[in-house]
Amino acid sequence: MKRIPGVILAAWVGLVSWAGAAPKPNFVVINIDDLGYADIGPFGSTLNRTPNLDRMGKEGMRLTSFYAAPVCSPSRAALMTGCYPKRVLPTPHVLFPASAIALNPDSPTIAELLKKEGYATACVGKWHLGDQPPFLPRKRGFDYYYGLPYSNDMGPAADGSKSSLGDPLPAPKPGKGGAPASDEAGLRGAAQPPLPLLENETVVKRVLPADQRELVAAYTDKAVGFIRAQEDRPFFLYLPHSAVHFPIYPGKAFAGRSANGIYGDWVEEVDWSVGRILDTLRELKLDTRTLVLFTSDNGGTPRAVNRPLRGNKGSTLEGGIRVPLLAWWPGRIPAGTSSDAIASMMDVLPTLVGLAGGRVPAGRVDGVDQWPVLSGQAGANPPRDSFLYFRGLTLEAVRSGPWKLHLAKGELHNLGADIGEATNAAAANPEIVARLRAMAEATRDDLGLDGVGPGCRPAGRVEKPVPLIPADGH
Repeated sequence: MKRIPGVILAAWVGLVSWAGAAPKPNFVVINIDDLGYADIGPFGSTLNRTPNLDRMGKEGMRLTSFYAAPVCSPSRAALMTGCYPKRVLPTPHVLFPASAIALNPDSPTIAELLKKEGYATACVGKWHLGDQPPFLPRKRGFDYYYGLPYSNDMGPAADGSKSSLGDPLPAPKPGKGGAPASDEAGLRGAAQPPLPLLENETVVKRVLPADQRELVAAYTDKAVGFIRAQEDRPFFLYLPHSAVHFPIYPGKAFAGRSANGIYGDWVEEVDWSVGRILDTLRELKLDTRTLVLFTSDNGGTPRAVNRPLRGNKGSTLEGGIRVPLLAWWPGRIPAGTSSDAIASMMDVLPTLVGLAGGRVPAGRVDGVDQWPVLSGQAGANPPRDSFLYFRGLTLEAVRSGPWKLHLAKGELHNLGADIGEATNAAAANPEIVARLRAMAEATRDDLGLDGVGPGCRPAGRVEKPVPLIPADGH
């Protein structure tokens, strides 16, 4: 047999290997703001029509024990870094305009890690992890950004930021309860500057009511444009909608169409947006190469439906922190399935980076790879068995398996049998209470039970933050 020279053989083997290698998967993460657990059809909604999400659920998997955080900024910090929120953004609440603090700059984001694997990256929508130039998305691994740097209610009352579609504009009010107009987390109340719409680092416009009504459509157009532009290379699209956060501003094509008022109108417009994303993937024949995740950043407000969960946004009751998640990847995620395995926003980063062939830096994340759950691997052990419920800087509850203990009141619930947290099982299960209290105590020397623990990383910081649009609008 004639021998092939080693250099030629190595090159030939490498070529065959490259040609036969499966392309890296694409990722789309759609994050809705303040969506309730049961606001969409796959999670039981009878009020809002969500045909595209219904189809997504039938073609994919529902994760029914998926955890975020009680409010916006912490939840997004967990998603971006794979960490418990207070580890990378130690602040008691959320960020506001002209915030001096931001997400820890040394914690690698999902976009930064995917860029190392050759991914094109875009963030289209609400950022809310720091609005000063060093902290905007393109400084955190995204090639492109379009959207609001924080919530759509963080602007002047005269601009419609404090009232929903059809409501009269309210008179400006000072900070609640005489609270200061600002602190290191930013400007509040009447001190808030005009709301800016950004493209990359440039202010495109001052957002007024007519602009609020166009946000879902504008975000969707930009997202679809990014997908089309990147169809020949792997991409990561993060699409955090401003909807359905107050103020409620459904687009003209959707206002008045639902049976659930303007809130239902906006939920249904979000469903339309999801449909456009999925249809674009199908049209470009990228559907079998793309993992799409759909979720909410925290539990719904009282205008939403969180049943059968108890509580709302802002709390560590299940209704404040457990959110719907749909996972869709035709041919890779089993259709029409569901899982009650414990999963969280923190788990998105290690899951996606692992699928991309990358590595998560050792010791840098709290999340775990959930691909064994998403792929329906028979007999696979759940990657996560526990969860810590932080509200701001305070640890309020812990979960291990089905058992959840509210630390302050000592209330114990078996979430498998009592998802609505109605029955206190502490008296009958003292050994479980003791085990969960020990689990909580174990966090004292890391994240801390209250305040900033030794394992918390410092927030990003600037000395003299300024609004992206001055208060006078010029």
